[in-house]
Amino acid sequence: MASSVKRVGKKIIAYPEDSVPVVSTSTYFKSRVEDPKQSYVSETAVHVPIITHLYYHYLDAGWLTGDLIAGLTVGIVVVPQGMSYAQLATLPPQYGLYTSFVGLLTYCFFATSKDVSIGPVAVMSLTTAQIIAEVDSKFHGRWQAPEIATTLAFCCGFIVLAIGLLRLGWLVELIPAPAVSGFMTGSAINIATSQLPGLMGISGVNSRAAVYKVIINTLKGLPRTKLDAAWGLIGLVALYSIRITCTQLQRRYPRSGRIFFFIMVARNAVVILVLTIAAWLYCRHRKTASGYPIKILQTVPRGFQNVGPVAIDSELVKAFASQLPIATIILLLEHVAIAKSFGRVNNYKINPNQELIAIGVANTIGSVFHAYPATGSFSRSALQSKSGVRTPASGIAGAVVVIVALYGLTPAFFWIPTAGLSAVIIHAVADLVASPAQVYTYWRVSPLEFFIWLAAVIVTVFSTIEYGIYTSISASLALLLLRVAHPRGYFLANLHSPTHKMAGKVARFFSLSAPTALSTPRETCAAASMSVRSKVQDRPWNDPGPTAGGAQAAQVANLAKPKLRAIIFDFSAFHFASILSPWIQRALIASGFGIGSPSEIPSEIAPVVTYDDEHRDAWKSHSETRSTDVTYLSRGGERVSESTPLMTEETPFFHFDVVAALRAAQSNQEQQPSSDETELMKQVEV
Repeated sequence: MASSVKRVGKKIIAYPEDSVPVVSTSTYFKSRVEDPKQSYVSETAVHVPIITHLYYHYLDAGWLTGDLIAGLTVGIVVVPQGMSYAQLATLPPQYGLYTSFVGLLTYCFFATSKDVSIGPVAVMSLTTAQIIAEVDSKFHGRWQAPEIATTLAFCCGFIVLAIGLLRLGWLVELIPAPAVSGFMTGSAINIATSQLPGLMGISGVNSRAAVYKVIINTLKGLPRTKLDAAWGLIGLVALYSIRITCTQLQRRYPRSGRIFFFIMVARNAVVILVLTIAAWLYCRHRKTASGYPIKILQTVPRGFQNVGPVAIDSELVKAFASQLPIATIILLLEHVAIAKSFGRVNNYKINPNQELIAIGVANTIGSVFHAYPATGSFSRSALQSKSGVRTPASGIAGAVVVIVALYGLTPAFFWIPTAGLSAVIIHAVADLVASPAQVYTYWRVSPLEFFIWLAAVIVTVFSTIEYGIYTSISASLALLLLRVAHPRGYFLANLHSPTHKMAGKVARFFSLSAPTALSTPRETCAAASMSVRSKVQDRPWNDPGPTAGGAQAAQVANLAKPKLRAIIFDFSAFHFASILSPWIQRALIASGFGIGSPSEIPSEIAPVVTYDDEHRDAWKSHSETRSTDVTYLSRGGERVSESTPLMTEETPFFHFDVVAALRAAQSNQEQQPSSDETELMKQVEV
């Protein structure tokens, strides 16, 4: 009976009688459920990377020492910053500490970046404050500010977690770096100006207004300046003085650079401590009926208050539903951009989907501790990277510092002046402003993306962060669609071989991809390090080493092969022909091609933030150029002639056509090597 039904079914679906044997559907499902335990372990290791790497790394004390130093350093910085950003979000200061603790502790278990530090940040804090103000203006105190912020954290975390689980992290790739840098620069200017009234102790100024209005109203209110300005201005000057002094001493005394670095790192905590002691000495006997002579934090609750699952009010979610997209976009863009930037700088690769899962879990769990939305912080991530962090587990040490502050230092927090916290905020967000050299790089690489950056800054400064982000994203997507609709390519002509005659038209294709180019050394040589590492703890954190996952057999097999000592890529022989578009030539020159003088240090073409401008050489001005009239096809197919320095004395590797490029390459080969080159060749042969 069963065979008859099966035979009839095959006839209905036209199943071939003499079918080719292929894998069956049942075999596929059996392979998926054959070893469910191993599958579960593998999936857990993918989503919780720390399980795979922690054991192997901490067998060496150097890894543990590096993580402890970096974690304690970040913890010292995040305590005053967390309270400052909570003030920016119009929340009590303890909520900044709650957010810092949860971000540091939960992110380390799911992270694929060792450098990123999760916690309260300036842009997200300002966005939270705007959402709280909007909900409060519509519903007139129906919900308290902490309740709104906690519910917002849960909703944003849940959305980001879903995006990560659905593997939609590639959407972030559609937004170019200048667009992200634009709204971050505008947001930093917006935040810094909003703190000016608090820094000077000026009341009656709406710090949530546009930047130009805040500046004008602050200048008008200068006669109302109070004693708070003494604490605020002194704190701001002290922060920059310590930073500049330690930087100069590091250059002058490089052997003691590590000491000056940690002094510079602790400047936030030291300045807040000194200002707090000064406020206590001045205010403890001067309390009146109207309060203290300067604004201070006053009572900060000890420990965690009302820890438990957050009660989600559907009416509250509807109240700020229109603001959820902008809050989610900030969480996505700021975190992934920072993680990818530090991954490129420190030579490791992150997983954007896993990073979204990490911040989604951090914000979802953070709602249990009444935290508000948190994402990656550039300033603390840069600090953690420079402190010698080895793995994401350094966040555990930072979380311990926050716990100590919550349970042991809250009585001292009573006397912290709010003007001092405003100084900390201004000092922190100033690093988010794009430097002139960075902006000029955007202009050289792509003028259109530079205008997107400029539009994002202008809209953010003269309107709101929300409109600035929408402007940058919409302009970026429009530029992407324009490039897709009008690709930069032309059909040149049919190529004919004079020596091989063939009937008809024959199309030939070839591919020179990275896997093909590296297949021979990969199969015949042992994989050796490209750099010299004298210690085990210098291995990248996401490299489990030769003892993990049965890699010992592969290591033994590699020992029998000759080691690949080094690979030298000589890009000086790259000749570019038939590039008639001056914009393509401009981008190539900005990237270091075609000029015959390679850069001394590796650099990122268009970073979101500037890492260390003082070590990057400025572009040399092209004083001697020889202009050549160039005729090229426009978008509409018309010929356009303009005077542009297509070929100059300083760009000897750009040519009009292939013939000129071939002659130049042959001429370079025929030249005799100099005495230095001959000596170098002899050393290489030896």
